[in-house]
Order: sequence, then structure tokens, then C-alpha cells
Amino acid sequence: MMRLRVAARVEKALHAAAIAKELLSCPLPTVIIGIPAHPEHGDFSCNIAMQLSKIERKAPRTVAEIICRHLDNGDGVLTKTDIAGPGFINFYVSPAAWQASLIEIESQGDAFGRTHSGAGQKIQVEFVSANPTGPLHIGHGRGAAIGDSLCRLFSATGWDVTREFYYNDSGQQIANLALSVQARCLGVDPDSSAWPSDGYQGEYIKDVAASYLARETIAADDRNVTALGDPNDLDAIRNFAVACLRREQDLDLKAFDVHFDVFTLESALYRSGRVEAVIERLVKNGHAYEQDGALWLRTTAFGDDKDRVMRKSDGAYTYFVPDIAYHLAKWERGFMRVINEQGSDHHSTITRVRAGLQALDCGIPQGWPEYVLHQMVTVMRGGEEVKISKRAGSYVTLRDLIDEVGRDATRFFFIMRKPDSQLVFDIDLAKEQSPDNPVYYVQYAHARICSIFENALEKGFNVPERPSLPAITSLSTPEELQLIKLLSALPDVVDESALHFEPHRLTYYLTELAGFFHSFYNKCRVITEDSELTGARLYLLKRTAQTLKNALTILGISAPERM
Repeated sequence: MMRLRVAARVEKALHAAAIAKELLSCPLPTVIIGIPAHPEHGDFSCNIAMQLSKIERKAPRTVAEIICRHLDNGDGVLTKTDIAGPGFINFYVSPAAWQASLIEIESQGDAFGRTHSGAGQKIQVEFVSANPTGPLHIGHGRGAAIGDSLCRLFSATGWDVTREFYYNDSGQQIANLALSVQARCLGVDPDSSAWPSDGYQGEYIKDVAASYLARETIAADDRNVTALGDPNDLDAIRNFAVACLRREQDLDLKAFDVHFDVFTLESALYRSGRVEAVIERLVKNGHAYEQDGALWLRTTAFGDDKDRVMRKSDGAYTYFVPDIAYHLAKWERGFMRVINEQGSDHHSTITRVRAGLQALDCGIPQGWPEYVLHQMVTVMRGGEEVKISKRAGSYVTLRDLIDEVGRDATRFFFIMRKPDSQLVFDIDLAKEQSPDNPVYYVQYAHARICSIFENALEKGFNVPERPSLPAITSLSTPEELQLIKLLSALPDVVDESALHFEPHRLTYYLTELAGFFHSFYNKCRVITEDSELTGARLYLLKRTAQTLKNALTILGISAPERM
């Protein structure tokens, strides 16, 4: 918001300098406005002079001096500018401009913090995409939180977002699932020598088998599947088990407030002939060859360290071939931009899928699709790692965390670190009602402001939607101005979080804003004998509550009024 206004002043100065022939009138680089590391260096800074120095054949400070000569104060936005170091231009925003930004926050209401950076362009985000072989584990949970937060951020910045879940419902893992359910149907348990060597042992397998024998009907995403009840019909068992676990995963995601627009099945890619069509096209384009009874893709021609097998000697396709067919379908559906949020164990897939897409020679740009990879999660309780679930057996499930610490805490904790960093999820901390718990700390700030409003009403003060202009301009202490500056930063933080695929930036912002509010409230009395000052500070806190709520809403987290 304020950053854009400062950038507009710089762009205007550059054009004025070009007209005056003091700078070249060539295409100018994008003006990037940053925040100085030290407050005494101003509210914003810009390195445009250093960017232009080589083009202009002038020293950076000389370029900066020319720009500053053509800067105006932006109708009172700027009080002064100065040049620091090798050529940084520092900008000092007037208190009146900061105070007026409160009115902008008020006028935007629930929309404050949202931008139009995406300009309505289409973007598709695929995330979670768990094999339907069991309940969602904590790794899926982190992927769901990051992917959903990215979708919310893209929507908040003006993109037309499609959320997609890709089910790998083919291959050996699904075969092992079917054999496990069949064994349970036949009365075999995991301790028996007759149990499948790679079978799934969780209690949920027993539940699926019971439902199958009871001939239940399962509604999974876009279809209904009725169990035949025959323990010897392995195909029927497989279809029912996949549907059963798809439903369970969907229920877990709904409990996590994560929803999808499109569900795609790997098996559908085979049934429709898309996988075979991709193979034929790769062969026709000369990028495939036979060797040792297998069909290989020449991925080394596209940056891979070695060629990869597409079709094994037994006729089965390797896992990345349907992925190529799936992504070709995304491209044909008109998604010029695609983001895949996956676990870091999928890193090796990236080069192979991109190589296959390039080998298809159908206009897909290099580096498409884009990837966000998240690292592992370790769950701790009482200082010890938690490794198993009562239901899943071998791992902690997403539902375990939601049931124990709640949806809000689970979501916040999963996204409060950069995706490519490992995460320790401390259950005890997530349940703690103290400033040490970051989600509690942020939500309590919102609830605390609401309680201040109640106290004000009891003392005869209304919470004004907009006090008089003189009252607003009375918000001039360093603490008041700093709080306003933090509020005004939300649109920039949202933009940057979406641009860099880093929702944790918004959690950092929320923690900083909550912390400053708590500090502000301890230093500055809100309800005073001065009714005008009281009204102005209540107005400031109203905007603070709105900003906290808006940022939490973008992340899919609630803003309680009481705690």
C-alpha cells in the first residue's frame, strides 16, 4: 500500500529525469522498494541508482542525486529523502500519510491485505496427492497446510486458482493394499505367517475388510462404490479399499478445512489411453530407445544425469511415465502456471517429469511445472518423539494431531517454518495457553482487543468507525505510528508470501504484529480521561483487530473473540 505509493514517486521522478535528458530514456528496471535494516534510515529505501549506474555510466550516488532532484513529496506522503552509502535512496513518510492509511484499512474492511498481483490469471496447485493406502500421515498434513495456504495466498493476490488432488491408485502399493484387506477378510492377522510380506498392518485395514464383508456402499469424491462381499474377488476388494481410503482421506482434509476442485485418478490416465499416447509420442520424437528388453527415455538430453527406464522388461511402466501424461493434461487444460507441492522425497521426480514434457515437444516451457518441496516433520510429546498412531500403527496421522491440539494450532505449526526446513511439532507447546505458543499468542491478541472494546462500552465509550480527522492525527507517538506501519505492511507481506511460495512469512508477520500490539497496550493506555484520544486509540485497535483477522483468515485460521 504505502510501498506502492513510494514506488510511484520514484517512477515519476525517473520519467521526469529522462524528459530533462539527465537520465537516458531507455526501458527502466522495475523499481524495488525495500525496508531499511535500521529505522533511523527512514521508512523505505531503494537501490535503483545502483541498478542504473552501469547503463547511465555515472556513479550510483550521482544517479541517486538526479532522481532525488525530480522527486516530489507525493502530496504530503514524503517528508524528506536522503542518499546513503554507495547510492541507496532513503524515504521518510510523513506521520499524516501513515495516519491516513488507517482510513484505507477501514474502507477495505475484510478485503484489506488482498491485492491484484495475479490479475485473474489461471494457476493450478496440486498438493497432498497421497496414495490411497492409509490415513493421511503428518507429512501429508504439512503438505496440506502449505498447499492450502499457497492457494489462499494466490487467491488473495488475484489469481484464479484451481486446487487439485492426484490419486496414485495403480501400481504395487495398491496391490499390497488389496492383498492386506483380502487377508483380513479371510481372517488372517498380521502376526500370521500367511500375512502378505509387504502388507499394511494398521487397524484401519481391519475396518476396511469389515465394511467390505458387510457390503457397504462408499461415497468417494465423485463416485459410489458398493462392496461385493466376496473375499476371493481381489479386483473388487481393490476398488472398494481404494474408495474407502479416499473417503477417509477426504474426511481428514475436511476436518482440516482443506478442499479441492478437481480429483484425478492415475488409473483414469491408463483407461483413457493417455499414458500409451505419451509413450508413442516420445518414441515418434526420437527420444526413446530399446535396451535390455526395456524402453528408455533419453532424459540426459534434457539435463538429467542418466537416461531413465519408462517401460520395464515385464511391460510395467515406471512411476514417472503417468506423471508425464498427467502434466501434459494439465497443460492442455490451459494452465500456463502449475505449482506442485510435494514432500522432499519426490525431488528426483522433478528432472524426469520436466525432461519428459520437453521431449514431447508441445510448447511447454522449461522449468514447467514449478515445485515446492517440504521437509520432514518430527512430532514430540513430553520431550520424546511420537512415532506411532493407535489406528495407523506405524505412523502419526494428521487426524491424531487435529484431535489432540485442534485445527488452528495444527495448521499454524505446519506452516510456521520455511517449507524446505525440517519441522519439530511440539504437541505440548501447541496445547499451551501462553505467549510461548505462537498461535495462541496471535489469537489472544485478537481476543484481547475484543475484550478492550467490551470494557470501553461498559465505561460509556463507543468504538468509532471513524473519529474526526484531528483525533486520527493525534495518533503521533512512536508506538502508535509503528503500529500503523505494521498494519499497513500486510498487503506487501501477502504479495511476498505468494511470490516466493512461503506462507511462513505471514506467520512471522502475525507474530510480530501480535507482539507489538501486546507491547503497545502495556505502554499506552487506551481508555483515558481524554475522550478524543480514547476514540482515536479504539479506532486504531479496531484496525489492528481487522488486520489480525484478515491475515489469519488468509491462512485458514480463526480469529476468536474470546479465549
